[in-house]
Amino acid sequence: MFSKSKINEPGPSADSPSPATPAAPAPAAPKASEFKASAPKAKPPASLLSADLHVTGNMKTTGDIQVEGTVEGDIRAHLLTIGESATIKGEVIADDVVINGRIVGRVRGLKVRLTSTARVEGDIIHKTIAIESGAHFEGSVQRQDDPLNAGGSKPKPQPAAHQPAPAPAPAAKG
Repeated sequence: MFSKSKINEPGPSADSPSPATPAAPAPAAPKASEFKASAPKAKPPASLLSADLHVTGNMKTTGDIQVEGTVEGDIRAHLLTIGESATIKGEVIADDVVINGRIVGRVRGLKVRLTSTARVEGDIIHKTIAIESGAHFEGSVQRQDDPLNAGGSKPKPQPAAHQPAPAPAPAAKG
């Protein structure tokens, strides 16, 4: 029986770890909150469209995209990297655009870089641009302070359309 009481003694000792066990989850909760705090700081990796992927349609993200395949449609992203094997047929809008492959369409970006393997057929609207030796480019280059705002150039012609409103004044002369 004495040995049974020793078995019972560890039982109360097991009760002691039970209060310690609730204490253990309390430190675990701050660790979880620390993890949550670091989660927004971590930047997600770029979305990768592999070389065997063909996309038809527009894409829009606030993150980064690396295209190695073919896209028929417009792309809007924060950082857009066009791989050497990639072909884009559509408008590209991004804060940073790095072109190693082929684009047929307009490019709008704060920072646009054409590497030596780049092939661009279309206009480039940029704040800063770099074109490496060997890059092929057919189109026009235009610098704007806000190249991402496509509507910025459209309202300017609209006031010109409002100016013909005084045209009835000459009719008043007659």
